[in-house]
Amino acid sequence: MFSGLTDGISRGIESAGAGLSGAMFDTTLRLGVTGLSRAGKTVFITALVANLLNRGRMPQLKAAAQGRIQAVYLQPQPDLTLPRFDYEAHLAALTGDQPRWPASTRAISELRLSFRVQPAGFLSSWRGPHTLHLDIVDYPGEWLLDLALLDDSYEAWSEATLARLEKRAEAAAYLALARAEDGALPVDETKLRHLAEAFTAYLTAARDLGRVDVTPGRFLLPGDLAGSPVLTFAPLPKPALTPRVSLWREMERRYDAYKSKVVRPFFQDHFARLDRQVVLMDVLGAIHQGPKAVEDLRRTMAEVLEAFRPGRNSWLSSLFGARRVERILFAATKADHLHHEQHPALTAITASLLAEAKHRADFSGARTEAMSLASLRATVEEVVPRDGAEVPAVRGTLLATGKPALMYPGALPSDPARLLSPAREGAEAWLDADYSLMTFAPARLTLRPGEGPPHIRLDRAVEFLFGDQL
Repeated sequence: MFSGLTDGISRGIESAGAGLSGAMFDTTLRLGVTGLSRAGKTVFITALVANLLNRGRMPQLKAAAQGRIQAVYLQPQPDLTLPRFDYEAHLAALTGDQPRWPASTRAISELRLSFRVQPAGFLSSWRGPHTLHLDIVDYPGEWLLDLALLDDSYEAWSEATLARLEKRAEAAAYLALARAEDGALPVDETKLRHLAEAFTAYLTAARDLGRVDVTPGRFLLPGDLAGSPVLTFAPLPKPALTPRVSLWREMERRYDAYKSKVVRPFFQDHFARLDRQVVLMDVLGAIHQGPKAVEDLRRTMAEVLEAFRPGRNSWLSSLFGARRVERILFAATKADHLHHEQHPALTAITASLLAEAKHRADFSGARTEAMSLASLRATVEEVVPRDGAEVPAVRGTLLATGKPALMYPGALPSDPARLLSPAREGAEAWLDADYSLMTFAPARLTLRPGEGPPHIRLDRAVEFLFGDQL
């Protein structure tokens, strides 16, 4: 009787210890995913999840290659106040009989992916499998750019914005309107609305041209704030006098409200809680548009990295809930628009775009990396004759016409300075090269059991971002 009692107590202690051990070693990681204009954020998240659920195309993910990932499954997200990322609908769009690119998400969303993993090395001899909960937080790139506004006054923001707009043809209509306005005059709601609408029209045109510095971001993605005073302001030249009830003062008041009521809550509730981050960039699109677009991208990327608090958590700061993004991946998407021979050049250009800001982040302890990838491969590679030589090209289905097409976009220089120097100097066009670009539709897929959609370096991206947690 005594023996049975002690055996029961022993089994109970062992069971409780095992449960406690499992709970102690379970990990939750928050991965932020954002993308600038036309970078393919929705496709990236969809392909990422699909290839983690079916890992047949993930040889560079060490835990998968070693057979230590026992299971991966979707779970209900922890934050019940956020929309769920509609993974199933987006995957159906990409893999249907008539595949199409899914619609872009226009607000923040979340998805939880859980991994059951056997530890490696010394831990594997005494520990059982542990669980990693990966919370993928999807948010618009325009919202990330808004974080830079937190450090700017309305006067500083207006001055910098108007100076930038002077160099852009699509801003001519708004600039004429702003310069004709006297900010010292009394507040007029009709003028406020008219100016805000004209400024929003400029932002829309700039985004459609592939510009990446389109802030304030909620002007383009207003949601339930559409028409509210907090989105009814615009940059104006500062008049000599600014009476309390003047137009300029009211613009300033609404700009400050935008920072405190819209931008700061996003930072506190979501951005400040991220552990790892992916920033997707359409570097090829910028190169195709010319030197000014490349310089815009370089400057914007420096501002993006400044928005993060790079470095590693200290044990003390973690007690108070403060986090620092420990790893940041800047990924040039659409690598499938190039033959693989040109991928190293695209990666080198991406790294050079980030060089100055990246060095500051590395000094603070954060790990950053530049990479070229394709979330979903939409082309096949070919070598074709051209002007008596063979050139590496890609073949795909044109999005606009549905017809097959062969593309040779031009040879990217192996030295990134060939592009970045004229971009910094304000050149109007590339002197000795012309870079073309086509838009391809997703290819029809035939997937074998255990395979995710075809990609380029998605497994390497995962290994960098959270392979250490697996």
